Amino acid sequence: AMKINQNTVLQGQKVTLVPYTSAHVPRYHRWMQSEELQRLTASEPLSLEQEYEMQRSWRDDADKCTFIVLDRERWRRQARAEEDCMVGDVNIFLTDAEDPTLGEIEVMIAEPSYRGRGFGKEATLMMMSYGMRNLGLTKFEAKIGQENEASICMFKKLHFKEVAVSNVFQEVTLRLDVSDQERQWLLEQTNHVEEKSYAELKLPAGVLET
Repeated sequence: AMKINQNTVLQGQKVTLVPYTSAHVPRYHRWMQSEELQRLTASEPLSLEQEYEMQRSWRDDADKCTFIVLDRERWRRQARAEEDCMVGDVNIFLTDAEDPTLGEIEVMIAEPSYRGRGFGKEATLMMMSYGMRNLGLTKFEAKIGQENEASICMFKKLHFKEVAVSNVFQEVTLRLDVSDQERQWLLEQTNHVEEKSYAELKLPAGVLET
């Protein structure tokens, strides 16, 4: 099951990726009240209770892997609650039962002030590298609404190629097959990333790092 990442923290330069826990749900739920985010993520608004159920399914389902994206500097410097440092999320779905090496990747930078600053790019590269190393993925797909030009552009910069356009769903499918060369590139892009234990990083209440 995808409990594989429930004790994993990935620390990059700008972002820290942590497992999606119930503590993150209220902030996530507030994000998803935004009509813009509903449109960009093609999702329906949920009640808070439904969002908690969704979080439990994310944790327990064998075909989903998700991390919450934190502003690393803010989290580290201020020893703040994670909820105060959340900027978005990044997910991988195993969508093809016939092909376990294919992962569909999604990234959302929900906080508008963090868009266009490289947070989504780093989170996506870290997630792809994690998927490649830990989940055995060799192919990635991204399905993005046609109007979401910033996201389409970002994935193209990460070597994804447009492979299909659905006018019915108004979305573009981009794909990256990880050749040896692409694998090398991905590992180079993420060689600064540190993997840590979530349990060890969760400080007791009231204890600040010196």
